[in-house]
Amino acid sequence: MQRITLAPRDNWQQKVESVGLTFHTLENGQPYWDESAAYSFTAAEIDTLEAAGYKLQEMCLAAAQHIIDQKRYAELDIPAFAVEAIEWAWNNEPPALYGRFDLSWAGAQSGHAPKLLEYNADTPTSLLEAAVVQWHWLKDVSLALAAVSHLGKTDQFNSIHEKLIAKWKDIDPYLSKPIYFAALDNPEDQLTVTYLRDTAQQAGLETLQMFMNEIGWNDEQQLFLDPDEQPMFSIFKLYPWEAMIQEEFGPHAIDTYPSTRWIEPIWKMLLSNKGILPILWQLYPNHELLLESHFAESPSEAARNAAHLRNYVRKPLMSREGANITLVREGSTITTTPGPYNGKQIIQALAPDAVFDHRHTVLGLWMIDQDCCGLGVRESFNPITDNLSSFVPHFFV
Repeated sequence: MQRITLAPRDNWQQKVESVGLTFHTLENGQPYWDESAAYSFTAAEIDTLEAAGYKLQEMCLAAAQHIIDQKRYAELDIPAFAVEAIEWAWNNEPPALYGRFDLSWAGAQSGHAPKLLEYNADTPTSLLEAAVVQWHWLKDVSLALAAVSHLGKTDQFNSIHEKLIAKWKDIDPYLSKPIYFAALDNPEDQLTVTYLRDTAQQAGLETLQMFMNEIGWNDEQQLFLDPDEQPMFSIFKLYPWEAMIQEEFGPHAIDTYPSTRWIEPIWKMLLSNKGILPILWQLYPNHELLLESHFAESPSEAARNAAHLRNYVRKPLMSREGANITLVREGSTITTTPGPYNGKQIIQALAPDAVFDHRHTVLGLWMIDQDCCGLGVRESFNPITDNLSSFVPHFFV
């Protein structure tokens, strides 16, 4: 694994916009999509990542079963009123679509296995970039890459698009039509739902798109309604379950769960919760893919649990996009990020450095249902990855 510098394509902004990526430059003028560099992997390293994805999926599903069997919901701050719907969804297996493992790894030269940072099992973004934009980039620059790598043909760990279309076809019989695609009104979320809707349409499904706040409720009929007051029975929502169930229509989503197909299903909130990390560590202590993790009811308890850890991060169970993270090195706090997330916390041993050209790298492994089928690379000068971290394309030889 290495980071190589490249000349961006002429008119790269127009080229990425032509495949749907309108959010390519940050407000400060720095590129979010950054093709002035690329990450190169060997085929063996890609095999290692793919195997890690499958193993982590197996472990996470076993951990979810453990949480359900042992009724450990309170440790994850999951309210009791949501438990029945979670267990119904787990046992009846309504359609699930996708997720993204975030890993820290510096490649084979690091001498250790990839390490799980967290599992974005409910609302992962940066999907269009990984599935489509970097694939078109590779097609445009493959000859130049071959000259740089001196190893001939280049490829990419990326069958996300094809797997998504195949998965929509697979779950089509279980969905009432149309299937609605809903998200908040922000560029990143709208990019993701628009792309996912496109893959569903390519699979032959009838679709409609809307904002989350346009979902209505009919008390008399006990149904969710679209803006035209038509009933909604199949809804892809790019909106976290833990937030949804706390809002005004959250109880309605719980009460009508068997009759409404929500994607992702509600059991995914077990895996997107940071509490899955200490549970994984309890079930698979010292596993090579895991970082030591513990629950912490308070910062002081976190300190006690981390007494033998000199380097660790502390994060809330339900934080997102790098918010409310505290990073500790050699027992001293290095940085703390702001954010709106409070409540219970975990501590997690700091991953071995994965730094290239002074940039901290996170590898996003994409799961389409049970298939590990793609990779996206994010990097930042900051050790905490957030929604401003750049997306950099990759290839392997």
